[in-house]
Amino acid sequence: MSLFNKYDYNKHKNREKLFLLCAFILIPIYIGLCFLLFLNKRDVVAVTMDYKGEASIVLNNNQPGFTEEEITDVSFEEYGKLDELGRCTPAFACVGADLMPTEDRSSIGEVIPTGWVQNRYPGVVDSEPPFIYNRCHLIAYKLTGENANSQNLITGTRYMNVEGMLPYEDIVADYIKATGNHVMYRVTPVFEENNLLCRGVQMEAYSVEDNGEGVCFNVFCFNVQPGIDISYADGSNVLEAGMEAAEDATVGNITTEKFAFHTDEELLQNADYVVNRNTLKFHYKYCESVDEIYETNKIYYKGSREELIEQGYVPCKRCNP
Repeated sequence: MSLFNKYDYNKHKNREKLFLLCAFILIPIYIGLCFLLFLNKRDVVAVTMDYKGEASIVLNNNQPGFTEEEITDVSFEEYGKLDELGRCTPAFACVGADLMPTEDRSSIGEVIPTGWVQNRYPGVVDSEPPFIYNRCHLIAYKLTGENANSQNLITGTRYMNVEGMLPYEDIVADYIKATGNHVMYRVTPVFEENNLLCRGVQMEAYSVEDNGEGVCFNVFCFNVQPGIDISYADGSNVLEAGMEAAEDATVGNITTEKFAFHTDEELLQNADYVVNRNTLKFHYKYCESVDEIYETNKIYYKGSREELIEQGYVPCKRCNP
């Protein structure tokens, strides 16, 4: 082999060694970065299971995961299709002033999201009436005016709705009203395996025209209610051990004040409506359909029509209560 060929051969071998060394160093780094990006952008379950007293926590140093291709200053809204279990998937929008509603919100009681097992806990849940669950908009009504859309409504605790999500929704709404700018906005419900109730929601936002100077966050809000144990498999719920609710009785998925009466007739006389726990319909107490309901399926309810609808019950078409 000539000196020239030997030099060329050694040069080629050195290049191969350098290439292999770079590949050995860079490939694991690339895989690691891809994994972190995937974790921060979507798979937040592993880092959000432990609620420690705060309604929300910051993800990925508060940096949202929008790509350059996703960011736009043209308003739009997209709501993911329900999955095979009927659960909501991510809702995504570029929110501008042109999407924000100009009318008051109408009823959403006809939508029954997965995991909806409603109960109320006087003295524990801070609302009136003290229902544990709200129908939570993924993208708030105040941002896009989207209301009774089953692809935009999840079962969320009162605590998550008010203490977790609402402050961030207000940040976005106030910014848009003040500037007229656009905000990229995405809310992702996080479900474990086949659970019907989500563990919480990931909320991401980024103001477009000022490159995130006005609004920029990436947070996870916990779907919990302090003082109440929740089964995420189906949404069922009970008071935590040692907790006491105010004087109130839960029957099925709805509640009534406790009565000092002992007969069905006395309960009927003092009720506002009779609910069929089997069909989920409610009736005026003197509706002909009431006589057709098995006694074991009757719930004598004292309260308003609106409360029943809010809990997911529907009015009888015969008596139209």
